[in-house]
Amino acid sequence: FSASGSTRKVAQRLAKVAGADLFEIVPEQPYTAADLDWTDRNSRSTRERDPKCRPAVASTCENMADYDTVYVGFPIWWYVAPTIINTFLESYDFSGKTIALFATSGGSPMGRTLEILRPLCNASVKWLPAKMLNGATDSDLNAWLKSLKLD
Repeated sequence: FSASGSTRKVAQRLAKVAGADLFEIVPEQPYTAADLDWTDRNSRSTRERDPKCRPAVASTCENMADYDTVYVGFPIWWYVAPTIINTFLESYDFSGKTIALFATSGGSPMGRTLEILRPLCNASVKWLPAKMLNGATDSDLNAWLKSLKLD
C-alpha cells in the first residue's frame, strides 16, 4: 500500500530484486492530499488512527493461496501501519505462510506495528523481522532478503 508513491517505488524495486510478483493494496476510496494531512485532526489519515477502523480495499489478490511468502509494504502513519493494512491482513487466510513487513516513513519508526498486526492473522503465520526501507538501494534490498534466510 502506498498513499504518496514512496512505498510503491520501494515495492517495485523489491519485487524486481526478489523476483516476486507485485500486488497493490488499493483503497476503495483513494486518498487525497487533504486526507493525508497528519496535522489536521479531521483528516482521513488522522481519523483512521482508530484501531477499529477498516478502510475498504478496492482489489483482491485472487491467487493468494499460491504464495508461501508475502512481503507487505506500507508507509508508517502514527508509528504503525495504516489501518488499511489491517483490512488486507484480515481478508486472507495466511495460515502456514511467512510474512515479511517493510515500510517507508518520513521519520517515524515502526513503533508497535508488528504487535498490532500479528493478532490479525492465524497463529501459524511465521512473521519475519520488519524492515524500514527508506532510501534502500538494490544492494540494501538484496542484503535484507538474504538476512531473512528464506531458502
